[in-house]
This record gives sequence, structure tokens and C-alpha cells, in this order.
Amino acid sequence: MSWRNRIGMRAGAAAGFALLAAGLSATALTFFSVALWTGSPVHADEHRGSVEDVDYASPLEVLLSPDGARLYVLCQQSQEVRVLDAASYAVIKNIAVGRVPRGISLSPDGARLFVTNSWDDTLSIIDTNALVVVATWPVGAEPSSVVEDRQGKRLFIANRISNDVAVLDAQTGAEEKRLLAGRGSSYLALSPDGTKLYATHVYPNASPHRTAPESEITVVDVARAVVVDRIPLHGIAGVFHMAFSGDGRLGVVAEYHPKNLVPLAHLEHGGAFEDTLTVFGADVGKTVEVPLDELECYASQPFGVAIAPDKSRIYVTSGGSEIVTVVDVPRMLRFIHAHNGPFVQDLSASANYVVARIAVGLNPRGLTLTRDGRRLFVANRLDDTISLIDTRTNRVTSTITLAGPKTITALRHGEQTFYTARYSFQGQIGCANCHIDSSFDGIQWNLEPDGFGRSIVDNKLLEGVKDTEPYKWTGTNPNIPTECGPRTEKYFWRSENYDNLTLADLTVYVRSIAPRPNRWRLAGGELTPPQERGQAIFERSVDKFKKPIPEYNRCSYCHSGPKGTNQKIVDVGTRKPTDNTGLLKAPPLTNIALTAPYLHDGSARSLEEIWTVYNPEDKHGRTNDLTKDELNDLIEYLRTR
Repeated sequence: MSWRNRIGMRAGAAAGFALLAAGLSATALTFFSVALWTGSPVHADEHRGSVEDVDYASPLEVLLSPDGARLYVLCQQSQEVRVLDAASYAVIKNIAVGRVPRGISLSPDGARLFVTNSWDDTLSIIDTNALVVVATWPVGAEPSSVVEDRQGKRLFIANRISNDVAVLDAQTGAEEKRLLAGRGSSYLALSPDGTKLYATHVYPNASPHRTAPESEITVVDVARAVVVDRIPLHGIAGVFHMAFSGDGRLGVVAEYHPKNLVPLAHLEHGGAFEDTLTVFGADVGKTVEVPLDELECYASQPFGVAIAPDKSRIYVTSGGSEIVTVVDVPRMLRFIHAHNGPFVQDLSASANYVVARIAVGLNPRGLTLTRDGRRLFVANRLDDTISLIDTRTNRVTSTITLAGPKTITALRHGEQTFYTARYSFQGQIGCANCHIDSSFDGIQWNLEPDGFGRSIVDNKLLEGVKDTEPYKWTGTNPNIPTECGPRTEKYFWRSENYDNLTLADLTVYVRSIAPRPNRWRLAGGELTPPQERGQAIFERSVDKFKKPIPEYNRCSYCHSGPKGTNQKIVDVGTRKPTDNTGLLKAPPLTNIALTAPYLHDGSARSLEEIWTVYNPEDKHGRTNDLTKDELNDLIEYLRTR
């Protein structure tokens, strides 16, 4: 059965698209989506429902207990750990954890299970004998993964917003220190001997404007809890899970390699992303990037990775392509040693070492191998299933369906559409390539419709995008259906069009993306003294010399309302020689502290540079009369938005 039939998409009436293009409310879009539904359900026993958010499981990560008897499934949307019998797959217990859990790991002895709750900024500690949460500890900003050292002395936690690895006492939860990691610090792995900790990050580190993105693998000495190395990943923006061979001689990490320095033209002329692995360690002799892609066989959105116990295979999930890629390790090493790199743009390279591409469920993410390496469990986040793969035959032998709703709402269908790459030419990219975890990617793009080499644009945050039209930096797209429909299909996908139902549901999902908690606001909503001073500057109508500030040049005019935009088109003096126009839409301020770099083209590396470097004529608010301390106060206030 095709993917299209599995999610039950059917074309609607032509008049429906006219309604979409005119811009509908979420309620109207919901009615329209349901009214058009005439197709078969996702599975034989399922029915498609309305737009409301249903309590799906959304399995994100999977782990086996040390004895292999239990399967722990981290379910992000239902916010729980589901404990299954690893033989019968019967549910043993469901354990509630915190908001938007993202990471899961076991203590070395298997007695404790740790869960990072990314929107609560907490860590849940579960007793695996009693299967109850025995403690909840506060940690850093948006904790995304956790690892305990071999001695049970320390816990290491990757914090995505504070860009660090927190070091905690493993018994009390007391924080010992913070270690600077890459931007968007997210995924951790311990070396097999337990002496080193490796951390990846999902957003690129700061680099000069219009240069290749730069990322790293941060290496921590576990005994001393200090950073001892930073392995550079040139050209990489989006680094996810990593794994090590049992002998410690081979490390591998899943990553995105964007082609953002060239125009995002026809995908058939080179694409927008390479989907790659970086391998390192004694077996390789150096750090080497190898592609997973092949013509008509792309591996969009690589995420989870595992190495077979005998080091014969590497397994990689690709969330957008809905596959597990199987790499023959000996063949890969022979290829690397016999050829001079780089290999990243060679679409013939992967044929030398990729031996299988196994179709699994929708948006596969975490994966785990049994101790003997004969079975591979894969969490399919967007269809609430676990695929069980026989690694001897590279076939899915069974699919474990998690208990939960059997309806597919418009919202769920829209999310499935957002993450899949099936619509683009040869299945190369999806919305989630540039909007990691439905947010942003921290890089800038040269989009074809604005002209080759013209109008470089910074990628915007999608959180809270509802009701902030018009869209694009120039405000030329009147609504989300236009932004996500004809424009995306024509300039990005180069492939089939969305049918009316799919576009309506995708619009519902994009409008539903809520802002994550703001870490710069106090719990009660009150402002700190610097933030209060910054708010006064933001709202002022007279400068320090008692001269009136024209309404159009006040911060509070362009950035008015709850989302910080008056939705008008303005000229703030930031036009560059490569820009076609200086007229830009006032962008929302939602979680502005997270989304560096700034300005329409990403030329300002920090909020400070917006006014210290790129506002010489005071067109972008009157700020040249501010002292450094006053500008800092303004920025402190902006971070609360």
C-alpha cells in the first residue's frame, strides 16, 4: 500500500483551493478539511476525525532493559514512558513524566531510568523495579538528553536553549557545573570505556555571514568533567544521535549538510541537502563525512543511529524518507581508505556501502538493537508504531501498534505532511528539514523566486506563526495556504502538488505550532529591573534629548500586539546590495532570544548588532542615543517576548 493510500489523501473540489488561497480561519479550514474527506482510512480500523489535538503516543525513543526483557518507549505527545514486555509486546505499565519529554537513558545497572522533560526543564527519575517516578529534579533550559557515568557519580544533561551540558550529582541532583557545548546542545553518547562523553547540537555555531555553517562534536573528559576537544563538522547544520562500536574504534553521527550558499534552485540540479554520516575513530584514522543519498534513494532527515555488536552494520533512521538505511561497515571503511575525499556531493558513493533501505512507519526516530544484534526496534513517531526488523534479512517482521486513538485528525495528517519528504523531487526534503522539530534551523538561504544570488533570507521560527500574516520577509504571501502551497510546491518540491485536503491539513498544523516556554520570563510574569527599564525604552515616544520620536520609528509601533508585530511593511534601512527591496514585514518577536542570527538576511550575529552595526541612521528605531547599558536593558526586555 502506498504512503498516499496509508494516510488516506483524496483530492477535493477545485473551489476548495480558492477558499484556501483567500485565507481561512482554523475553524473554517477544519470544516473544509473534513467536508472534503471521502477517502479510505489510515488503517483498516481507523477513521479520520476533526482538527482537535488527540492524545497520540508519538513514540520518539526506544530502549531495551539490560536483560532484554523490557522495552521502554518514550512517548512525546502522551508524555509518558510506556513499558512493554519485549517478547509479547504487552503493556506492563504507563508512567507519566513531564511536558514534551525528549531524551531517555538507563543507569549502567538498569535500576534507574532517566527522562528529560524539555518544556518543564526537569529530569524524571524512574525506579525500574517499582516502575514509578521517584524524583523530579530541575535542570537547565530545554534538557534534551541525559547520560549517567559508569560509576553512578554524575549525570550529564544536554540543554538545547542554554547551549551547554550540565553536570549533576547523580544521587542528589545538585548541579556541579555547566560545560559550554554547541548551539542547541541536544544528544549525548558515552564512549564504551566510559571515559569520554560526546555531545552534538542541532543548530550551527555562529560563523561569518554567508559562509558555510559550522558545527562540532563536543568531547568531555568524564572523570574531570571538563571539555577536552571539539571535533569540527564543517558545512553541517543539524547534528543528531551518535553511536560507538563496542571496541570504541568507530564513532558515527547522523547529520544534515545543507547547500545554503548556492541558490535553492531545481532539486534535480543538485538538491538542497545532503544526508550524511560523519565517522571517526581509530578505524577511520580521521574524521570523514560520507553521504547516505543516491539518485532516487535519498535519506531525508537522518536522526537515530546504531552500530551492530559485531561492527558489521550501521543502522540509520531517516524521518522524512521513512526508512532505515543499512550501511556495511567493512565496505564503507574500504571505500574511505581507497578513495580520496571529500565524498559528500558524490551521489554514487553510497552504492559502495549502503546495502539496504528498509521501509518502516511514519517519521522513524529512535532505534535500539537487542544485545545479540539480531533484532532492531524502530520508533515511528507519527503513526504510533514500533517496527521490528530482523537484521539477518533486513526485513520488518512485525509492527507493534501502541494503544491509543485510531482516528487521524486533520492536525495529525498535517503534521505527517510537514515531516515527510515524499512530496519533493525524488523525496529529497520536507518542511522539517529547515524547520527542525517544527522550529527553525539557524541558517540563511538563497531562494530561487527572488533571483539567483538575490535576497538572501534568514529562516524564521514557526512557533506562534498563526495570525501573523502576511508571510515571507517581504510580506508577499498573504496567508499560510499560499506560503505552504503553490510557493513551496513550485520552488522547493519540484514535484506533485498537494491536494486540497492535504494543504488544508498542513495549514492547520502550521497554525497550531505553539511557542515553547520563554526562559527569560519570571514564573509570575513580572519583569526584572533591567527588563522594566528595557520596556520603558521599547515603549518611549521621546528620546534622551527630549526630541519626539515619530510613531513609525518607535519600537512599540512596528512590534505591537501580543506577538510583537503590527504586520505592516516597513523600511528600516537594512537593505543590502543583493536585496531586491528594502520594504520588509515587521517580524514577530516570539522567542526572539533563540533565533540568532537576525535581520532579514541573518547579517546581524546578535541582537546587539542590529543597532550597533546595522542602524547607523536610526531608521530601525531610535537607538543611537542609548548607552551600552541602556541597549543591554532593551535587549533584556526583548528576550521576554
